[in-house]
Amino acid sequence: MSDTVRSPAGQEEARYRALQAVDPRAPGALETFTTGLHDESWRVRHAAAEGLRRVPDAKGVTSRLISVLGERGETGARNAAAEALAGMGPVAMPPLVQLLGGHEDPDQRKLAADILGQLGHPEAEDVLLRALSDDDLNVRVAAAEALGRMGGDAAARALEGLLDTPTPLLRLAALEGLASLKRAPPLERVMALVEDAGLQRSALRLLGLYAPGVSTERICRALASPVRSVREAALVALGTQASGLGPYEREELDTVARSVLGGIPGVTERVAQALDGEDVQVRAGALVAAGALGEASLAVPVAEVAREDRLLREVLFTLGQLGPEGRRRLLGSMGTLSLPARTVAAEALVLLVDATSVPELCALLEWAEDDLRAVVVRALGRTRSVEALAPLVELLADPSLSGIAARALEQLTVAHPLAALTALEAAVEQRTTPAAVAVLGRLGGARVLPVLRRLARDEEALWRAAAVEAAGRVDGEAGLELARGALADESPKVRIAAVRSLGQQGGREAATFLGLALKDEDRGVRVAAVEAVGAAGAKERSADLEALIRHGDGALAMLAVRALTKLGTVGAGVLWDALSHPDAEVVKAALAALSSAEASADGAALAVSLLGHPRWDVRVAAARVLGGLGRPECLPALEQALAAEQDPLARLALMDAVARLSGR
Repeated sequence: MSDTVRSPAGQEEARYRALQAVDPRAPGALETFTTGLHDESWRVRHAAAEGLRRVPDAKGVTSRLISVLGERGETGARNAAAEALAGMGPVAMPPLVQLLGGHEDPDQRKLAADILGQLGHPEAEDVLLRALSDDDLNVRVAAAEALGRMGGDAAARALEGLLDTPTPLLRLAALEGLASLKRAPPLERVMALVEDAGLQRSALRLLGLYAPGVSTERICRALASPVRSVREAALVALGTQASGLGPYEREELDTVARSVLGGIPGVTERVAQALDGEDVQVRAGALVAAGALGEASLAVPVAEVAREDRLLREVLFTLGQLGPEGRRRLLGSMGTLSLPARTVAAEALVLLVDATSVPELCALLEWAEDDLRAVVVRALGRTRSVEALAPLVELLADPSLSGIAARALEQLTVAHPLAALTALEAAVEQRTTPAAVAVLGRLGGARVLPVLRRLARDEEALWRAAAVEAAGRVDGEAGLELARGALADESPKVRIAAVRSLGQQGGREAATFLGLALKDEDRGVRVAAVEAVGAAGAKERSADLEALIRHGDGALAMLAVRALTKLGTVGAGVLWDALSHPDAEVVKAALAALSSAEASADGAALAVSLLGHPRWDVRVAAARVLGGLGRPECLPALEQALAAEQDPLARLALMDAVARLSGR
């Protein structure tokens, strides 16, 4: 035997494993587990308690556990027995009620009250109420604590009655019980008890249940206490009080808290200390205090509380209360914040920024990671500052941010329309980025058409393409005119832009020109034209699309199937052509079109023909289509395919289709 096995830890492990291996249904299991309750190791005792709960003879187990409770001098075994009884459920109730009501040993009665409280069954309320008159103080306290865990109206009334008892321990149990039950007695009774040093923390906790006002004032005054645990109890109460209020109902609480906290020396440092604590409830209350103080120096510790997901909403609300100076401190510290804090701070910035924030936001753009830069760009749009126009126009040249920058510019255009257009026109004149042309067209409307017409003749293809596409959004007639000319451009990029413009405009004339684009020598132009025909609803071009179904380029054929589906002109003949295409993606596109095809009546037969397709993904698509068509006559074909199918995913799809059609 090795030294490890002989060691105390090794022997404990062996006993633990032995108990884990015991079958609860085996003869003698009850005594084996009961012996385990007396083990010197808490881990083994816990395993024994767990094992006893699984023994089938619940009444026999309960009786045996009750007997262990009476073994004086065996503290570990009695605690383990209590743990096991608390997990037994209703079957443990009768013997425990009998124990509490009639056993001569007060220690037994106390244990029974403790366990009944853990069981939490309302049926125990009467016996626990009677136990409040027990001769033994410990039993009375245990009964009060148990009622605080599970009591109803009668329990709350009884606990409230104990607030006048001369016994401090009972008053304390009553306060804790009422706080747990969230039952607030008349405020003046709690206000009297909060002055008692021994009851102060529990009374403060209870004050958190009242509406803001006098209770808030007393809670906040407790933050002047030199005792940390009292201050923390006050913060928990403040957090509880705030949690029941919406953002528009906080004014009274914040006003009272501000008036009291402002007069407490060193309160800012104490709140900062609490914000950095471990207790979530204390940190929640500290956020309320920080917001009421409006102390900008707390911006960073407030943001760092965002590491606790449950407090994110309160963090954002609090940051919003710290004003412009708090925002500036946050911006200045972004580089040192933790990632969760930086994320929530960035979100808060979008809400907190004003016209003075532009320099800090621009500085942040210099080093921030991509996600944060995107938030900063949004924030620039919310500043409503004319100073934000130039950096946003410059960001249009950044492919990863140009979309967000364009939307931010739209926000600024509302406040500064002329300045925004001037900045965009200057960017175009200085050839900053072709992306500025699209934004200029969208925001400038018809007044920028001369600029777009000039750019459509630019020597660089990217600028011509941007102008043609932008013109289509500005003015239909002008867009058509520029697109028609651009279809003859030497650059495929410009011709693609023209096709997109035609697709957006729609109409008979656009459909005519799209017919030319479908025959373009460049594949990219043809692909764009197929998509544009579908987008424009140009049914006149259906025949051209049908011809592409048999094209050797699978991508073109697939897009043609999708475009025909979009137009609602896909027929059975076209689908048969698509389903026989060598590219599986074309086949799957045709399957997806079955439900909307004019030949939907033939859809089931078409899908059935593909249940034996060489590609597993096509067989999956066919099974799904058949399951969705709801044709019971297809069930035999699906069952036959399922019997022969080897691929696990295809089998799953077939099983699902069979189940749907057979109503299983």
